[in-house]
Amino acid sequence: MSRPRIGYYVHHVGAGHVVRAGQLSDALRTHLDAEVTGLSSLPRPASWGGGWLRLAADEEPSPSHGDVDAGGRLHWVPRHHPGLLARSAGLSRWLAETEPDLMVVDVSVEVTLLARLHGVPVVGVVVPGDRTDPAHVLGQDVSAELVGFWPPGATTAVVRSPARDRIHALGALSRWSAQSPQAVAAGATRHRSPRVAVLNGRGGPALDVAGLEAEAAAAGWEVDVLGGSHGWVDDPFRVLAAADAVVTQCGQNALADVAASRTPAVVCPAQRPHDEQEMVAAALDAGPWPAVRRAADDTRPWLPLLQHAATLDGAGWSTWCERTAADRFASLVAGLVHGRRAA
Repeated sequence: MSRPRIGYYVHHVGAGHVVRAGQLSDALRTHLDAEVTGLSSLPRPASWGGGWLRLAADEEPSPSHGDVDAGGRLHWVPRHHPGLLARSAGLSRWLAETEPDLMVVDVSVEVTLLARLHGVPVVGVVVPGDRTDPAHVLGQDVSAELVGFWPPGATTAVVRSPARDRIHALGALSRWSAQSPQAVAAGATRHRSPRVAVLNGRGGPALDVAGLEAEAAAAGWEVDVLGGSHGWVDDPFRVLAAADAVVTQCGQNALADVAASRTPAVVCPAQRPHDEQEMVAAALDAGPWPAVRRAADDTRPWLPLLQHAATLDGAGWSTWCERTAADRFASLVAGLVHGRRAA
C-alpha cells in the first residue's frame, strides 16, 4: 500500500503556525510514514522535511476589490484578486494531482472549504478566542476533526464556539518538550541576583518593557529581552529555564515554550482579533497554572508582579504542556487515514 499523502496548510502571519507545522509534520512522518506537503504563501522553511508548494499571496487588495468577506460568510475572498485566483487554482491543481488522504489546515476557513469541496477531509486547527462568527462556524462544521493546543481543562475558558465539544484539546506544543528544564537551568550560568526574561513574538508589536527594565535594575534584577528591537533568538529555551520569572504575551507558541521551561510567568495579552490572547490570559490567571495577568492598561509597578510570579511553582505548567501533543495529534490523524483506507 502507498504511503499516506497529507497536505498541511500553514497560515502566513506570525512565526507560530509554521513552527507548529514543522513539529506536527515530523510527527506524521514518524508515526505514519506519511508524505506531508506544506502549502503556504510563506517560503519553504529550511528545516521542513517534505514537499512544499509556495502559494500566491492574496493579502493586499486594491480599493477595487470589494466584498472581501462574501457578505460576512467568509474571512478573506476579495473580488477579482489575481493572487487569490492563483492560490486557489494552485491548491485545486495540487489536490487533483495528489489525491491526498486528508488536509490539515492551520488556519483558513477558505482553504478548509476548498479542500472539502474537492472531497478531501480536513483536520482543522482551532485557535483560542471567540470563534462564533459565521465564517469560523462554517469552517468548523465542515471539518472532520478539530484540534486545539491547550489542555482539556482549559477549553471552555479559552475558546467560544458552537463546535467546542468537538475540539480535541491535545495540550500545548513546544519545540523544547523533549528537553529537561531542570537540567538546562542547572547547566546555565547562575547569578546571585534574580533574573527575568522578556519573551516577544513575531505576530505583532513587542512588549513595552522600558518601565520593567528600570524597576528591575533598581531592585537588582537582571533582565534578558528576547525578540522585538533586541533581535530574534532562535533558541530561547536556556534563557527561559534559567529565569526566575518570564514576561510574555499570550501567543500559543510563546506560552508553550514558557510552560515547557517550567518557569512562572507574568502574561500580558496583546490585542488580537476575536479576543484570542485576552481569553487565554484570563484562563491562566484564574486557573491552576503558575501565571499572573497584567493587562495592557495596568499601571501597577512591575516589581511586585515579578516577585509574586517568582514565588509560584513552575511545576504547575506540567498540565498545560504535557509534552505529548505531537504524538496525540499523529494518533488522531492515523485513525482518520487508516479508517479511510480500510473503507
